[in-house]
Amino acid sequence: MTRAFLQGLVLFFLPFVLFGLYLVIRRRNALAWSSWSDQSFWLAIAGLAMVIASLIVTGLVTERHTGAFVPPHIENGRVVPGQFQ
Repeated sequence: MTRAFLQGLVLFFLPFVLFGLYLVIRRRNALAWSSWSDQSFWLAIAGLAMVIASLIVTGLVTERHTGAFVPPHIENGRVVPGQFQ
């Protein structure tokens, strides 16, 4: 769950980071609000679109397991990992 949350955060903030790099390359002040104010709405939309696209792709590509899940358990003193049967 933590990985999915962090992946979503990275994808959301990626357009902001790229735009900040663009400002640095163009030798503009990346810390000035005037550089960001016109673009912040579109950067947020781009970040949300990236997160939504990643969720859709993950839902379409993720391997589907058929059968029942057997949770981890102990057999003869050994831990048997969880598996699908």
